[in-house]
Amino acid sequence: MCLTFGEIVIARDLKDFRLGNALAMNEREVVGVDDGFVMADFGSDFRWGTAVAAFQVEGAVNADGRAASIWDTFTKKKGRIKNSDHADTACDFYTNYESDLDLVRELGFEHFRFSISWSRILPKGTGEINQAGIDFYNRLIDKCLQLGIEPWITVYHWDLPQALEDRGGWKNREIVAWFNEYARLCATEFGDRVKNWIVLNEPMAVAGLGYTTGQHAPGKKGIWNFLPVAHHLALCQAEGGRVVREHVPGAYIGTAVSCSFIEAFSQSQKDIKAAKRADAIMNRFFIEPLLGMGYPFDAFPFLKNIKKYMREGDQERLKFDFDFIGLQNYFSVVVRHSYFAPVLWLKEVSAKERNVPSTVMGWEVNPDGMYKILKQFADYEDLRDIILTENGAAFVDVCTDDGVSDKSRLMYFKEHLSAILKAKKEGVTVKGYLAWSLIDNFEWAEGYTPRFGLVHVDFKTQKRTVKDSGKWFANFLKK
Repeated sequence: MCLTFGEIVIARDLKDFRLGNALAMNEREVVGVDDGFVMADFGSDFRWGTAVAAFQVEGAVNADGRAASIWDTFTKKKGRIKNSDHADTACDFYTNYESDLDLVRELGFEHFRFSISWSRILPKGTGEINQAGIDFYNRLIDKCLQLGIEPWITVYHWDLPQALEDRGGWKNREIVAWFNEYARLCATEFGDRVKNWIVLNEPMAVAGLGYTTGQHAPGKKGIWNFLPVAHHLALCQAEGGRVVREHVPGAYIGTAVSCSFIEAFSQSQKDIKAAKRADAIMNRFFIEPLLGMGYPFDAFPFLKNIKKYMREGDQERLKFDFDFIGLQNYFSVVVRHSYFAPVLWLKEVSAKERNVPSTVMGWEVNPDGMYKILKQFADYEDLRDIILTENGAAFVDVCTDDGVSDKSRLMYFKEHLSAILKAKKEGVTVKGYLAWSLIDNFEWAEGYTPRFGLVHVDFKTQKRTVKDSGKWFANFLKK
């Protein structure tokens, strides 16, 4: 969303709390704030980058042999996406990737994360390879290297081929073999030039939003869907790591999990237990099996039902020694006990209810939560490097003839980088930061309303305009 100064007067009268709160945050002073840090404080080996995801930016959904993904199907269902938006064109990154990569360099980033569209290279999910899709990613990778940008591949970022969903998708245990084939193809085709790999992007969102609440593709609902889907994702997480390790010598391999610092609304025992259940699901579920600790049954006994879907040897197959864990942190969460939420018995207490600053998405702005979640993950003895593989915020942008002002986003980045540096100085092995995202894009079920980009996109003309936050990074990252 980009408002001119004239439109802001109108927007102030909107009753939507999230928009109004975001506008209020846009008025926070930024230029007068002392950053308190410079790039060198993070260390000469710290990786600075930005990120995109295939379905959110590529468009060209019917081009050059690409087949439908679950998100193509989902966006065509009435009422699923805000404003009936779709990603048929999105940011047309498929056509504009070269100039978009030029922007990565212009902003000073030396690392660029993108995902592979499974259905672009394997239209049926398995079997016949679409060479045109392979060729596109080869061109993308080669352009990165030509510009001196380190490419980072995300193997799976939510866009399962519809052909595989028709065969049961993530509920079908056969997906472990399907994913093995797909990951192997990515590793063998691109591993000669790409050394940075992320196996899965936020598997909890796939299991929770895609197969439990139905808010995301493929739109399935039911708590009992969660268990097999989550287990198969956890198996594929480790399996993908093994595949890349086997086929890409010298690879730096990780997986990316969403995380939020969880607080209890009160010190009542019920609220404290609710917070522990939320933490088990949101922060522990996909990390602890990797480390050989198993699923967090201690905090959430319901998870013991997952044993129905485990086979002999699975406990070992869930383990993999990743080089890094990608943490994707946007907000903190406050929860309380609720009798009206079966199974979890908890309710999130929103930022609106607590009258604290939030983004257009209604997410609390709390940089101290970033610091606390980094410290929490640092407590795992066997966890190696931490990379912040996503962090960013959606706010209201103000467009003028001079550019795009996004004071709240700039403040957000400064405060969260300060929190990261604080944790790093205290010994947390944070080795990199990838800002989300390079450009405004298709924000899943929210459509094009929330904007996360360092670069503004006019979705009618595809014109790119660097925002003030992007200009700040360009200055901050100057060598």
